[in-house]
Amino acid sequence: MSNADFVICGAGIVGLSIARELVSRGHKNILIFDKEAAPGKHASGRNSGVLHAGIYYDPGTLKARMCFEGNLLMREYCRQRQLPLLETGKVVVARDESEIPTLLELKRRATANGAQVSVVDEQTLRELEPEAKTAGKALHSPLTAVVDPKAILLALRKELEDTGVRFMFGTRFTDAGDGFVFTDNGSLEYGLFINAAGAYSDTVAHAFGIGRNYRLIPFKGIYKTLKKHAADRIRGSIYPVPNIKNPFLGIHFTRSVHGDVYLGPTAIPALGRENYGILKGMDKELPAILMRDAQMFLRNPKFRGVALEEPRKYMFKYFFEDARKLVRHLDPDDIEASPKSGIRPQLVDMRNHELVMDFLVEQGRTSLHVLNSISPAFTSAMSFARMVVNEHMNI
Repeated sequence: MSNADFVICGAGIVGLSIARELVSRGHKNILIFDKEAAPGKHASGRNSGVLHAGIYYDPGTLKARMCFEGNLLMREYCRQRQLPLLETGKVVVARDESEIPTLLELKRRATANGAQVSVVDEQTLRELEPEAKTAGKALHSPLTAVVDPKAILLALRKELEDTGVRFMFGTRFTDAGDGFVFTDNGSLEYGLFINAAGAYSDTVAHAFGIGRNYRLIPFKGIYKTLKKHAADRIRGSIYPVPNIKNPFLGIHFTRSVHGDVYLGPTAIPALGRENYGILKGMDKELPAILMRDAQMFLRNPKFRGVALEEPRKYMFKYFFEDARKLVRHLDPDDIEASPKSGIRPQLVDMRNHELVMDFLVEQGRTSLHVLNSISPAFTSAMSFARMVVNEHMNI
């Protein structure tokens, strides 16, 4: 049996950031285990790389508290280690005049959250992002940036290993005991167990008797890319005004740190927690996921709207129509397929069949469970880790 003062399940951005925060406070006996062969093989390494700037989130929520500070901390981390960082900002555009009130609500939220944003007219938008189009007004976020998530994960792993943090890869959580957990690679004894298992965080929590009212429902994000002649017309990121009652931001344009311009992601209900292809990633949990989807479809109008609208975007026609509304020039031939895809594990409160809109931390006697670590979790990770250690650990 291996043992550590802190055993962290999950080597994604949240698990690594919490370990880093613990190290910064003098703690040394830390072990991170993950079922994959390296950090961030799922949501942390498959996201768009956008560092959000606190625009979308209700003031007072964990997302609002963590996002803007997390943005600044992650920027500084990239600068210190000379990691790729693209500081081109982003614009949020209205597809028609009916979206202007929501645009102004985003401005109000951003200001309350400490973010630096401004409402701009069409002429100013043209100067900032010549290809973007809007219905009269747009929102400009100069502090939205883009990073390389995989480069950050690699840097964090090296930093942690250099300070003595131990990693056990290829090690899957199987069950929980009293003061130890079972894995397929032996048992691990802990002083404090930290669940940062991402798409599997609900099943890990349930093994401890924690959060049994919550279930994760996976949503699939697929992307496409712009061919170079079209990509050269996009300077930064172009987002639509979202439906702020849902946790999805809609198909958007994002210039990566490597010069590619991605379109996406979708928010299609997925058939498995690792269902990155059409059929690939489905497993024995499929019937349970379909049952949860069916319950949500019947009882939650917001989920029903997503479930009816998003799967159509598997068809190019509908994907293209969504993207075309944001820019002045876009032809079907400008777009090509991309292998990039990801899974967003969205937490649902099964007591009322509502989507959980904020981060959630549940605490046991000797365990801590990070649930619903969805966007902007990557942006927020370093700030979130500080909060977790300050407010949830008696150390």
